[in-house]
Order: sequence, then structure tokens, then C-alpha cells
Amino acid sequence: MSNIWAVCKKEIKTYFTSPIAYVTITVFLVLAGFFFQNLILWFNQYSMQMAQNPSYLQQININQMVFSPLFHNISLILLFIIPFLTMRLFSEEMKRKTDELLYTSPISVKQIILGKYFASLFVLLVMLLLTGILSMLTFVYGNPEVKPILIGYLGLFLMGATFMAIGTFYSSLTENQVVSAALALGTLLLLFVLNWASQFIQGIWKDVLNYVSFSQHFDNMTKGILDTADLVYYISFIFLGLFLAHSVILSRRWR
Repeated sequence: MSNIWAVCKKEIKTYFTSPIAYVTITVFLVLAGFFFQNLILWFNQYSMQMAQNPSYLQQININQMVFSPLFHNISLILLFIIPFLTMRLFSEEMKRKTDELLYTSPISVKQIILGKYFASLFVLLVMLLLTGILSMLTFVYGNPEVKPILIGYLGLFLMGATFMAIGTFYSSLTENQVVSAALALGTLLLLFVLNWASQFIQGIWKDVLNYVSFSQHFDNMTKGILDTADLVYYISFIFLGLFLAHSVILSRRWR
């Protein structure tokens, strides 16, 4: 565990002693704040219109009208940002020719991967915690339900962690960071929109595409629904991404 922590600390330091983390977090917060502001303005306008007819006021739900679409928007932002966070994890080591030194150290491949992966998760956690400030503002002016918000943030973290695992795998394949980011982004986009393609087919393939799609499982969490099947799905994808990265690096280590 100490070896994992040592690698993790080194990677976190690399993130925050360079512009990578600061630029990424700033872009993420600006975009998330933009979507949040527009959703709040739309919600206030809609509430004022419904106030003219008190019978409709009971249908207004800030969780469904603000937070659910906000979580969907944030997930799209993460989809485009995370490949640029993970592209350097192993690609940079290979480009600088420091990977051989790393792989011949007493630290195991598994510990190296987990250390780098946990460092990227730390950056993800910081980004999500900062957006929590936006959520706190709604409690000042409204009365949202806490549980659906927490489940929605759990969904964002799991989806982001899945994106990180896939990005880690592609970073282990090539020393070119741009190629790594492009491969990760293309894969994430494909897995994100598979459920849209399922609308045009029938039978078992429709169910398969719906199950494999990221957004299908995330949609439940944005509504405050916590299903163990969704948790298993994301954990399985995380394990698969890290396992593939481990296999690639292990094969390179023994060449």
C-alpha cells in the first residue's frame, strides 16, 4: 500500500505543479457553472409562470428540473475532459524513456497502475467537490432533496472513474499523448451513444446496446435511483480498463 501511495503522491504533485490540473479544473467549472446558471434561470422563469396557477406548483421539482439535466451535462463535460487528464499517465513515461526505470523498480505493475489511477481519481474528486458549491446554493433559495443529489454525484464519480480507467488503458498503449487522448475520446463517445443506436434495432441486440451504453446506467442515478446492477456495471468497466492496462504494461516489462 505504501508503494501505491508513493506513486499516487508523485502523480498528484505532477498534476498540480504543472498547468494540467488548474486548466482542466477551471474549464470544467466554467462549463458546469454555465449550465447550472442557465438551468436555474429557466427553473425560476418556469416557477414564476406556474405560480399563476397554484395547482401546478406541486409539479415543480428542482431535483428533476435542475439537477438531473445538470448531471447529464456534467457527464458530457467529463467525457471530453478526462481523456486529456489520463493521456499522459503512461505515454509521458514512454516518451521520456523513464518507463524502463519505473518497470524495473521494486514496485509491481499493479501498484504503479493503481497509484497513477488513484491520482487521476483525486483530480476528478476535486472537480466534483467544487461543483458541490453550486448544489449548496440551491439549498439557500430552495428545498431540494438531498438523497437524489448524492446518488447523482455518486453516478458522476463512477462514470468519471470508468472514463479514467479506459483512458489509463489507452495511455499504456502509445507514447503519443494525442493519440492516447483521441482513442480514449472516440471509445467513450461510442459507448456513450450506443443506446441512441438501439432505437433503430429490435431484439436481443437492442438490449445488448442498452446495457453496454454508459448513459443508460447513468440515467437512473440522475433520477436518484440506486440500482446494484448499475454499480456492478461501472465497477466491471473500471476493472476491465485497469486489467487491460496491466496486461499491456506487463507484456512490455518482460520483453
